[in-house]
Amino acid sequence: MARDEQQAPDVELEGFEGPPADADSAARLARLRRTATRLDTDPRWVSAARRVRARLPGDAQFGDPLSTAGRKPVEVIARGVTALRGESESLVQEVGLGALQLWQSVSEAAGRGRGDREMALLFTDLVGFSSWALEVGDEPVLELLRAVGIAAESAIEQHGGRLVKRLGDGLMATFLDADEAVLGALDAQAAVSDIQVDGFRPRMRAGVHWGRPRRLGGDYLGVDVNIAARVAQAAKGDQVLVSAAVLDQLTAMDLDPGKLRRLKAEGAPRELQVAPVSRR
Repeated sequence: MARDEQQAPDVELEGFEGPPADADSAARLARLRRTATRLDTDPRWVSAARRVRARLPGDAQFGDPLSTAGRKPVEVIARGVTALRGESESLVQEVGLGALQLWQSVSEAAGRGRGDREMALLFTDLVGFSSWALEVGDEPVLELLRAVGIAAESAIEQHGGRLVKRLGDGLMATFLDADEAVLGALDAQAAVSDIQVDGFRPRMRAGVHWGRPRRLGGDYLGVDVNIAARVAQAAKGDQVLVSAAVLDQLTAMDLDPGKLRRLKAEGAPRELQVAPVSRR
């Protein structure tokens, strides 16, 4: 036979997709998928994975909305893993969150997160703001809040503070140095006192507490956070009130602590003492 006769004709078979898949292979693949799905959703395996997570360093509940509310890569990835869960509990998800939980714990231990480190917690708000806001309407209120936010947050950043969240007419911030926390609060008050909107001059009160809060996502929770909020609520307008734990940390010579007194407030420890602090 001639060489030309041995070559297959050059014909384009439009729409031809090849021979059908082997029926046995397709059946085996389907069985494998069913087995994997059954194992992934088996309550016994899911429970076992959770018991392992409870023994790992870090937050065993990592993956819930509180723990993944931040902007760090581990928190963003965890939100994606959680979103894929659907209605069924998943072994694969628990294993993935366990790995992220360990990653977060190692990162905090290496100094990339604050974890259980001691720090100063600052809360602020404006005295008389709510009554004024009800009288003047939205536009002046927004103007005031913008001006107060810029003034207070700039002072906090200049003293090494980190804004945790805005709370209407107030805020929460953290500092790794007690002196800087108090100085930042005093500077924030001074900056805010220069603001005037529609005849209203805001008076900021601030409370500072030194403790070891628990970090979850981009927020902080725990007893020390509650104490800091109670200290702020007990302060007067244009006053920075601090707990005794903060006084123990102060070293700045230009700070003048007042007399300690017991704070009588619902939700505060009976032994909690506070004192006003001003500049000399």
